Amino acid sequence: MARTLVIGGGIAGTAAALGLQKVGHDVALFEAHPDTAEDIGAFLTLATNGMRALAQLDATDAVTAVGFPLTSLRLLDRTGTEVTHAPLAGADDPALRYRCLRRGELNAALQAEAARRGMAVVHGARLVSVDDGPDGVTAHFADGSTATGDLLIGADGLNSAVRGHVAALAAQPRYAGQRVFYGYTDSTPAAEDTGAITMVRGSRSAFGYAVSPAGETYWFARVAGDPLPADRPTYRAAAGDQRVELLPLLREDTGPAGDIVAACADRTMVVNAAEMPLGTPWHVGRVLLIGDAAHAASPATGQGASMALEDAVVLAKALRDTPDPRTAFTVYEQHRRPRVERNITVSGGISRGTHTPSRAASAAPGASRVDDALIRQLAWETPLPAGVDGER
Repeated sequence: MARTLVIGGGIAGTAAALGLQKVGHDVALFEAHPDTAEDIGAFLTLATNGMRALAQLDATDAVTAVGFPLTSLRLLDRTGTEVTHAPLAGADDPALRYRCLRRGELNAALQAEAARRGMAVVHGARLVSVDDGPDGVTAHFADGSTATGDLLIGADGLNSAVRGHVAALAAQPRYAGQRVFYGYTDSTPAAEDTGAITMVRGSRSAFGYAVSPAGETYWFARVAGDPLPADRPTYRAAAGDQRVELLPLLREDTGPAGDIVAACADRTMVVNAAEMPLGTPWHVGRVLLIGDAAHAASPATGQGASMALEDAVVLAKALRDTPDPRTAFTVYEQHRRPRVERNITVSGGISRGTHTPSRAASAAPGASRVDDALIRQLAWETPLPAGVDGER
């Protein structure tokens, strides 16, 4: 039984831990934060591909216990006029429907599922270095503790500590051209469908919102401009000054965005849209990067969490189907890199204004071309294809 250390208890790390345990690994999960609630101010959507990956990990029930489903997509122009309203993929299958939830809720749900399955989940374990030797790999933590295993999976996000062991210092995330605001209001726009996510193409912003069954409106706004100052955290509470910056841009249009943000009190966050350079190395020796640590993309396509869940399934299958772990890492990369790097490119193009999403605004880039291949790739009982069967 392989002993595998997973660094990072977010979406990618905890899902990978579930998958690796399912294929027989002895897994220990280490999270730097003292609890599960990091980034709780931001929300996300899991698309059908992410929900499909969850099902392969037997984790659907754990996640559908939180958040709420989305079954349709509305697109409004700058005046608030509806341009299109169409069903989302998976709308007719409760297990595959898009899901809207807070990032912290998803982290907590996945970690609770890992603990329920008897996995060791260690909080407050901040990685400082990795030693990769001929007989094993050792993680060193800030409190002086260590852990040794046969493999180490770096799922510690955009500012990954593991990445310093795998890639050159130049392989760092870069600004993708937009600040992204997230917030919540307790009020609901009139006559809203709680099963829809609404996108508004504003004059100087991209805005989206969804209304929960409890009547809370979850919203985001993507705005071009300079990045947040480098001396400030990537995520920070956006006080009144941040709404003062955002509201005039939204008020240039007559759609609902301005009123929604004006009704928000102090539950607002702002983040730099960031992405990893294409071609960043993912593995060396016994160590592999997954999720945002390897292939973070701007949030414009809404695929970050779903791609991380796909990673978890494909990694587990690669290690199950390939006896030598280092060869398995190569097989995993061959299957994942074309798809996730296309997402980086498409999402970054949307953020920079060099790519216009289709009217259907499918959240899965190239979905019409890759769905069948992706379904085969994720299907648990199906061995990974010998050739790369995904998007190029």
